[in-house]
Amino acid sequence: GIDVLGDVIESSTYSPNTQYYGALHNMAHKVLGRQGDPHNKFNMPPGVMEHFETATRDPSFFRLHKYMDNIFKEHKDSLPHYTKDEVEFPGVAIDKVHIDGDLKTFFEDFEFSLANAVDQSDNVEDVAISAVVSRLNHEPFDIEVDVTNNNGGDVLATVRVYLCPRRNANEVIYSLNEGRWHCIEMDKFWRTLHSGSNHIERKSSASSTTSPDIPSFESIHEKSEAALADGTEFDMHEFSRGCGIPNRLLLPKGNEIGMEFVLIVVLSDGSKDAAVEGLENDESGESHAQCGIHGSTYPDKRPLGFPLDRDIPNEIDLLQFSNLDKSVVKVYHDSKR
Repeated sequence: GIDVLGDVIESSTYSPNTQYYGALHNMAHKVLGRQGDPHNKFNMPPGVMEHFETATRDPSFFRLHKYMDNIFKEHKDSLPHYTKDEVEFPGVAIDKVHIDGDLKTFFEDFEFSLANAVDQSDNVEDVAISAVVSRLNHEPFDIEVDVTNNNGGDVLATVRVYLCPRRNANEVIYSLNEGRWHCIEMDKFWRTLHSGSNHIERKSSASSTTSPDIPSFESIHEKSEAALADGTEFDMHEFSRGCGIPNRLLLPKGNEIGMEFVLIVVLSDGSKDAAVEGLENDESGESHAQCGIHGSTYPDKRPLGFPLDRDIPNEIDLLQFSNLDKSVVKVYHDSKR
């Protein structure tokens, strides 16, 4: 069902009939972007809503995307809740979830070069031009999970990590069913669980939902010149994809006294989830949780957000599963840094 809905909203060359389905999302961007000259009578340039790089400047961008999200939400809410067989991971139990390091954010001054954004002339000597912006970042941290595998042999596990707001704007605590649509997927990865006790560690910088900062034009130029001089390969594979949020935005801002969030860790049966072999050994270093692996099948057979993507009629029923852990954490913001 969601594939058909996706073809209607995000029609592409993969859709069975692009002429029939249309492209609701893209067309809405065009309609909102051309309000000043809808019939191109005055040959005005496209509005900011028609460009990926500038669309968020228009407040209507967020209203539009909320509308699109709500269409998918309405579909998801119409589906039956997950059964015990779909959620449980027999023989696997999470014993403890621990955060190594502080969940702390801060603002930093970031300087970037504007050399590639200004005109150049053979008659004028090049001058270094840069700009400084204040941007949010966070301290590095590790997520550690202690797991017991009672199956008597190795099993493949899919590890899913979610961060959800604990309270609404009125400081009322959300139920899991109320807050699940505000959760963010912090990470998703695969691990082999050996029989008995297992200890899983995952660095925040390795999150499969994020991507590293794009290197500056100057650094690319310097690396390419060095590779040519040394006769070595110019390796930029870690920046081959720009999909995923910047890693520095993995955590919400929080506040000085510590804002409460709910951390949910779910282990599901990787033998049923994984669509690509060998994920526990190599995830290709990409933000596959959002965009998949380049040139390959999307690695996860489960729906995005599983098992929080469907109605949760009774939170207690979901939390009884030993392969799911829910804890409260605090995110701090250092305003004096």
